[in-house]
Amino acid sequence: SVAEALKHAGYSFDSEIEIKWINAEEVTTNNVSDLLSDVDGILVPGGFGDRGVEGKILTAQFARENNVPFLGICLGMQIASIEYARNVLGMKGAHSAEIDPTTNFPIIDLLPEQKDVEDLGGTLRLGLYPCKLIEGTKAYEAYGDEVVYERHRHRYEFNNEYRQQMEQAGFVFSGTSP
Repeated sequence: SVAEALKHAGYSFDSEIEIKWINAEEVTTNNVSDLLSDVDGILVPGGFGDRGVEGKILTAQFARENNVPFLGICLGMQIASIEYARNVLGMKGAHSAEIDPTTNFPIIDLLPEQKDVEDLGGTLRLGLYPCKLIEGTKAYEAYGDEVVYERHRHRYEFNNEYRQQMEQAGFVFSGTSP
C-alpha cells in the first residue's frame, strides 16, 4: 500500500512519517488551506473515476501555489496536469477524457491505439516500459539514471497535443516514454 511504502521510505532515511489522511470529497475552496497548511508534502495516489477529483485538483493547486512538494501517482499525476492547464494556462474546464468525455481540453486522453476499442476487457497497456528522465529533475536525482523501467497499467495518458503549451508555461515533464 502507499502508506506502507511511505513508512518504509521513512525508515530508509531514519525519519518518522506522519500521514494525514484527507478525504478529497471534503476538500473545498473554503477549507483547502485549513486542511493542508500544516503538511510538509502531498501525495495523491492512483484511482479510477470522478470521486473526489475536484478536491484533488484543489489540493494540487494548493501544493503548486504554496511550494509544497507534491507527488502524483497515476491519477495524481493526471490531476497535477489538469490543475496546471486550468489555473496556469487558463483552460477552463480542462479535464481527463475518462472523467469528462466532452471537455474542450482533454489534457488526459485515451491512448491512441485505444480510441476505437469497444470491448474494454484486457485493454489496459500493461508491463514494463522505459522512461527517459531529464537530468537536473527530482526524478533523475531519485533514480540516478537517464533511463529507467517502470511497470504501467493504463488506458489514459497525457495528451501530447498540449505538451508544448505546458512546457512553455513552465510545466516540467521530468520523465517520458521514448
